[in-house]
Amino acid sequence: MSPHGSGNARPLALVVLAAGKGTRLTATEDTPPKVLVECLGVPLIEHLRRAVSRLGPTRTAVVTGHKAEIVDAWLGEHWPEATPVLQQPQLGTGHALQLAMAAIPDFEGDVVVVYGDVPQLSPSDLELLLRRHRELAADATVLTGITDDPHALGRILRYEDGRFCRIVEAKDAADRPEILAIKEFNSGIYAFDARTLRPAIAALTSDNAQGELYATDAVRHIADAGNRVALVVAQHPDALRGVNDWAELADAYGLLRRRIAADHMSRGVTIVDPDTTVIEADVQIEAGARILPFTYIERGCKIGRGAEVGPYARLRGKAVLEAGAQIGNFVEVKNSHIGPGAKAKHLTYLGDASVGDGANVGCGVITANYDGKNKHKTEIGPRASIGSGTVLVAPVKVGDGGTTGANAVVTAGKDVPPGATVVGVPARVLGETREPKAASDTEEAAG
Repeated sequence: MSPHGSGNARPLALVVLAAGKGTRLTATEDTPPKVLVECLGVPLIEHLRRAVSRLGPTRTAVVTGHKAEIVDAWLGEHWPEATPVLQQPQLGTGHALQLAMAAIPDFEGDVVVVYGDVPQLSPSDLELLLRRHRELAADATVLTGITDDPHALGRILRYEDGRFCRIVEAKDAADRPEILAIKEFNSGIYAFDARTLRPAIAALTSDNAQGELYATDAVRHIADAGNRVALVVAQHPDALRGVNDWAELADAYGLLRRRIAADHMSRGVTIVDPDTTVIEADVQIEAGARILPFTYIERGCKIGRGAEVGPYARLRGKAVLEAGAQIGNFVEVKNSHIGPGAKAKHLTYLGDASVGDGANVGCGVITANYDGKNKHKTEIGPRASIGSGTVLVAPVKVGDGGTTGANAVVTAGKDVPPGATVVGVPARVLGETREPKAASDTEEAAG
């Protein structure tokens, strides 16, 4: 048995295996390496980074390989405390472990091994793995899952008393139906005592069908040496599978989407139908907001208290909805600020725009923000009324209380004065300019 105790003060090193090419997922040479494929607004490895950060590692080694220079650049910007470790050629998970431990030769403590292509890995399962590893003073601890069909995953064999026996790969049990019938599988996620791990990985050989070094053999060496190998069953087995193809990416996407929605709902946000709603990572939604079905909200959007979005709405990056704002069906908002109580309820595009307090944007309105070379801003003042079918050609401003008639085309630089009504193509002022109407008590309350 390892001499270490069960205290949580032990140093922790994290080893992330991220060298794979992901041939079934990255279709062309132009696609990013697998761990940088996007899922709900951020790369796969960013989801993993957030999950493992809760463990508080003191050292982190990320093993890279395919397009390593791209992954290393991402690490430098988004995970600077991680040390990239190049695996070239790629000779298996055991080889990756050898290289990672060589990069931290002086480290003593616990080592957690994870994969960079498991974005849906539950932080609570990681915490459970490390906690039990330390409580049991184990030399190696394997995170396992139980499912009706582990398919191609390695099976966990236990002795009659429940202790670890060995891990058998599915391909090595093709003629052993009794092993394939086992429902407990190996996740490939481990916790080790560094002092026990080092001699175990030094003893690895490539005497197998693939001619590679396997991390599972390190676990076997530790057990054969009479050291303690513990098994911890994950609470979320569906979150343990890696992403190797588009179908598995869709599975991870669905699990993460539901998890994000559940988190927002726990904070007081109404999501009428989470199964038809997509909210990417890093979206801020205040309690009291209401999200209707078939809505897609991209990373970086902010939604205020009492705001309503949907159904069939799309908010793109940097869209901000203040308190009480309403974005309705088939409305797209991109890089725009929608003021308190402002409304755009039907079939509208608001791009690079600001919409003032209490303004009403009618059906079929377009802010024409792109001139073929550059994007320009549209400003719609407080309590303005934009008539159905209006095209606002940016850069342009509609003043406080201004009105556009149905199907008006307000051309670039032809601002609508405060309180004025414009009609026609191109839009022209109709009648006398009137003073902007003061906000009513109801409008102020909505704001």
